[in-house]
Amino acid sequence: MNVTGQPTRTIVAGRDTVEIIDQTALPHAFVTRPLRTVAEAAHAIATMQVRGAPLIGATAAYGIWLAMRQDASDAALEAAHAALLATRPTAVNLRWALDTVRDRLAPLALDARAAAARAAADAIAEEDVAINRAIGQHARGLIAAAFARRKEKVQVLTHCNAGWLATVDWGTALAGVYAAHDAGIPVHVWVDETRPRNQGAALTAWELGAHGVPHTVIVDNAGGHLMQRGQVDLALVGTDRTTAAGDVVNKIGTYLKALAARDCGVPFYVAAPSPSIDWTIDGADGARGIPIEERSPEEVTTIAGMTTMGTAAHVRVTPPGSAAHNPGFDVTPARLVTGIITERGVAPASREGLAALFPERAQAAAKMKAST
Repeated sequence: MNVTGQPTRTIVAGRDTVEIIDQTALPHAFVTRPLRTVAEAAHAIATMQVRGAPLIGATAAYGIWLAMRQDASDAALEAAHAALLATRPTAVNLRWALDTVRDRLAPLALDARAAAARAAADAIAEEDVAINRAIGQHARGLIAAAFARRKEKVQVLTHCNAGWLATVDWGTALAGVYAAHDAGIPVHVWVDETRPRNQGAALTAWELGAHGVPHTVIVDNAGGHLMQRGQVDLALVGTDRTTAAGDVVNKIGTYLKALAARDCGVPFYVAAPSPSIDWTIDGADGARGIPIEERSPEEVTTIAGMTTMGTAAHVRVTPPGSAAHNPGFDVTPARLVTGIITERGVAPASREGLAALFPERAQAAAKMKAST
């Protein structure tokens, strides 16, 4: 996608390093940083310099490559896998990418591992771009259909950041918005601020503005009000993990948006690249067992911003003695999801719907379950 008119990706591998956009500096500064070691890759993921399930997976894959450049032993491979896996427990893409690279390297001679790791990471990054581009085309169809009905600008509500900053390029939920905008379909995005880290206000608004897409930032609690007043045509969100039954784990607050959308008759769609679908979890009981990342209370008690003097600052917003609880994600039941947008099309949020689009994944999962 575009930054000041220049096509830009969130992560680019060079000969010896991996260049990332430091998302903790946005929206006030556009900063890129090199990653030279697996420890730096793990730090970038853990501190959310890179975030979003697809980008986390790609960064972790490149982290294995950086590790293999220094030490290609079995012990180093397992240590790198473990260190990167421990950074973020909820997004399933992380384990998928790490397992994919590790399994490819395990049977190889040590002197072949670094090159193979680089090739595997490059393939994961390019696959992510292709998947998200395809998701965008399917989502564009939904936006185009809404425009055909209304004959005026389509109003989309989104939560958190599921744009190109959350992926290698294009994004998931916002890929359709970009595709529609580029095709000349008038679209406007209501951007939830997404407390406590404000990924919507800081990241979604920044990237939409950089690409020239009309948008308006709203407080998290305004979405239901807008839906009640008929100012939202459809809600589009991303996912960090979607179960085989269609339950969606996404940024905290997604569940409340889905409830409001159901009450107001607003279609609620989830953009889910296939690597984000966890075929090992099937059913509501399984979804409740997904580890939900507990982040620092400081994200709730303080807020980051820029002063009127142009300097970055963290400001406390709660009394010093007040405790804070900070779950990073919630689970939206499949019954509240109108459809799941994948690279192969839009599926009903159900076991049958997803299995119809990905029969080989569903069958493999069933065989694995039967064998255990």
